[in-house]
Amino acid sequence: MQTATLFQSETLRVIDFRCDAGPDTRPYPEQHADFSISYVRRGSFGYRSRGRACELVAGSVLVGRRGDEFTCTHDHHSCGDECLSFRFAPAAVEAIGDREAIWRAGGVPPLPELVVLGELAQSAVEGASDVGLDEIGLALAGRLVGALSGRPRAPAAVSARDRRRAVRAALWIDAHAEQPIGLEDAAREAGLSPYHFLRVFANVVGATPHQYLVRARLRRAARLLSDDARPVTDVAYEVGFGDVSNFVRTFHRAAGVSPRRFRQAARGERKFFQERLAAPRLG
Repeated sequence: MQTATLFQSETLRVIDFRCDAGPDTRPYPEQHADFSISYVRRGSFGYRSRGRACELVAGSVLVGRRGDEFTCTHDHHSCGDECLSFRFAPAAVEAIGDREAIWRAGGVPPLPELVVLGELAQSAVEGASDVGLDEIGLALAGRLVGALSGRPRAPAAVSARDRRRAVRAALWIDAHAEQPIGLEDAAREAGLSPYHFLRVFANVVGATPHQYLVRARLRRAARLLSDDARPVTDVAYEVGFGDVSNFVRTFHRAAGVSPRRFRQAARGERKFFQERLAAPRLG
């Protein structure tokens, strides 16, 4: 079993699991150390817990309750499996809904409303999405509760007080965008739990806190690239990106061109704008 922690905060950890077990691997008892939701992105395996058994395939979700014992089997697949696992802190579970029936669901078959978030999480891991892994994890948990309870959650009503909190948090994020800001940091500033803050902020602002943070950094990067002569690497670090390659990918996804090409356009290379503003010929 290969594991790698991709994200860690007070609210949750995100772990990449890669298992190479096959039919010849002898099953052994294990215990869930956390409340967890694991998205199966490749392969298959069996899961047995509390007298129930199920088979999980790509797109399935495995729900674990802290303290419960379980056993995994690999009778039907010889190439192992891969999972993206979200491990929730007790405070987060309480905010999401500590319902025993939900957290002891075990294997959940591929459901459209869960699969799309699982794949979004994988895109975030690969740097192809600007949504935070912690944000996806909390959204996945909320949607799982709705799916398993049979009552999809209605959009949360936002009070005037919470609207003010969301706006103040957005202003705070914008003012500190060059600093490392996590979901817990912004939620603490707003005086809300991370789970409720994420829902309120997205409802009011129209973007998740991490998306808003990334876009604030991109705005500043565009200004610096237009007005300043410092190297692209320095621009990336100054606006808050800790990884230059991530900055280049994110900027290119937003602008359609690399930071260097954007700078050339800002300094008068008109062909850049002509290509994007030219109207298609008719007839």
